[in-house]
Amino acid sequence: QVQLVESGGGLVQAGGSLRLSCAAAGRTFSRYAMGWFRQGPGKEREFVAGIVWSGGRADYADSVKGRFTISRDISKNTVYLQMNSLKPEDTAVYYCAATKLLVIITSTPSYDYWGQGTQVTVSS
Repeated sequence: QVQLVESGGGLVQAGGSLRLSCAAAGRTFSRYAMGWFRQGPGKEREFVAGIVWSGGRADYADSVKGRFTISRDISKNTVYLQMNSLKPEDTAVYYCAATKLLVIITSTPSYDYWGQGTQVTVSS
């Protein structure tokens, strides 16, 4: 059974940083692409960043470019999202997801597995 478990969320002041982790278990993800999504209060779930497990190519939503960095540790089967210069509008539940497609996909229906989410709250 595939499991994605996020951690690292919390409360931070504007301008601060957090690092989210997504530990993947149940299979080898070398032929997957991974994504981070977020869902703010009253909003739809939106793409934040993605990375192809093999090769490490990454892509970002315009709203986080230059502030967030996605990376993966193959030996630990873990994907990270380093979030710097956080803003109150970054407040959301952040989800990790995996897709069998070997490209970065921004649409949620294309992902096969999802984590339970971790709350990030940025105070002004």
